[in-house]
Amino acid sequence: MFRKNGKKDPELFQNVSEGLRRLYRNKLFPLEDAYRFHDFHSPALEDADFDNKPMVLLVGQYSTGKTTFIRHLMEQDFPGMRIGPEPTTDSFIAVMHGDQEGVIPGNALVVDPKKPFRKLNAFGNAFLNRFMCAQMPNAVLESISIIDTPGILSGEKQRISRGYDFAAVLEWFAERVDRIILLFDAHKLDISDEFSEVIRALKNHEDKMRVVLNKADQISTQQLMRVYGALMWSLGKIINTPEVVRVYIGSFWAQPLLVPDNRKLFEAEEQDLFLDIQSLPRNAALRKLNDLIKRARLAKVQAYIITSLKKEMPSVFGKDTKKKELISNLGEIYLKIEKEHQISPGDFPNINKMQDLLNGQDFSKFPPLKPKLLEAVEDMLANDIARLMALVRQEEAAMPSQSVQGGAFAGTQSGPFSHGFGEGASEGIDEMEWVVGRDKPTYDEIFYTLSPINGKVSGAAAKKEMVKSKLPNTVLGKIWKLADVDKDGFLDDEEFALANHLIKVKLEGHELPAKLPEHLVPPSKRAALLEAE
Repeated sequence: MFRKNGKKDPELFQNVSEGLRRLYRNKLFPLEDAYRFHDFHSPALEDADFDNKPMVLLVGQYSTGKTTFIRHLMEQDFPGMRIGPEPTTDSFIAVMHGDQEGVIPGNALVVDPKKPFRKLNAFGNAFLNRFMCAQMPNAVLESISIIDTPGILSGEKQRISRGYDFAAVLEWFAERVDRIILLFDAHKLDISDEFSEVIRALKNHEDKMRVVLNKADQISTQQLMRVYGALMWSLGKIINTPEVVRVYIGSFWAQPLLVPDNRKLFEAEEQDLFLDIQSLPRNAALRKLNDLIKRARLAKVQAYIITSLKKEMPSVFGKDTKKKELISNLGEIYLKIEKEHQISPGDFPNINKMQDLLNGQDFSKFPPLKPKLLEAVEDMLANDIARLMALVRQEEAAMPSQSVQGGAFAGTQSGPFSHGFGEGASEGIDEMEWVVGRDKPTYDEIFYTLSPINGKVSGAAAKKEMVKSKLPNTVLGKIWKLADVDKDGFLDDEEFALANHLIKVKLEGHELPAKLPEHLVPPSKRAALLEAE
């Protein structure tokens, strides 16, 4: 459909997945296909890539606890699982939901149109013999899929060839997954050459990357601080970005802690990591949209590189000499494209990798610039993506809060072992007595020095005492609102005691509640509060 001014009507989408699929097929794929994007960067996307559940990729050296981590999350063994101190997992295992428990071998997996793995066929039999899908009914797998990877080798073992490009396979997965978790062993922290190479291969996906320092219960607090510092230093050298990757410290398995000194830290870190993983289904559409934008920007750059090289080639003589010259001067071509088309340097592919790939290409067969293909992608980025973004927000609002359920996620959601239970503002939640009453005699002494009138102190009088805590006014203002239960602008002895209790909670490093919990409401105010509600 065209408008009177000759412009096409905007694309209309029923849902985000369908919108992404249509935009890719109609606007981005033609540009990729014309300028050999799939030979240089990444295979074409399939329908399953837009419909699949969020995926989590686990990467680490052998014996860092990758397979145990998956078992810990699901609280269930999965088919093909092997655990041990030696390199046990020698395959890529996609752990996915299925009605029946079983294993699908790699060669069968890459011909299944419902699975997002068809393009892995390009890595050949050596890889496919080391790839499988473990299917099983499990509550966690209803929301996410998990990819277990072979332990990355260290020392002499690196010299044994895997028979396929390990880093390239990981890069393929990294483009398609929602979260990449790098596991390190706190007990033996060494980053092998192959692991360094793998982390560099994942360089364009830092936004998906999280780091887990596992088995941290095997060392003392002092050693843990040193190991953490060494890990951050090593990662800084490899990733080479100013942003610091989020590191979660803990012991991710269902066994007693060997050194329990840091139990609280491990619990808090596990809770943060679980919340991060649980948010993946909610953010899946946004992640796919973000990846499509990244892909479109790279496809544009690819088109400009290919057409620039084509333009520089002689029509008859000296083609080989000119080709070598152009490859060696690729950096200058990058700069020229950058200035001519106002493209960010971060959008360009790795120059060394590009030079290697260009060596095997016939430049004379490269196509010339096709402005209509580029205009379609520009229109997609400028207009269609904004409409899809609005649709993402609509879908999020229409759907109930999506998060990963079951397995280890269920163990800390409620009851006395939920995170923070009985701490901070939750202290005394399961007690019959009012928890503030324990320290009320001490608070009463201060209360009566403030010369209460009719059993209450004014805001000005209470402020003089509350500011002694040195907490900022924004925090004290929130404490006042929570403590002034009857909203009369004064504090009686119970409300004053409550204010001091909340100050103590904050000074101990806990967060204040948004609303006063029932167990903290002063006993004399409970009946009136229930009536008001």
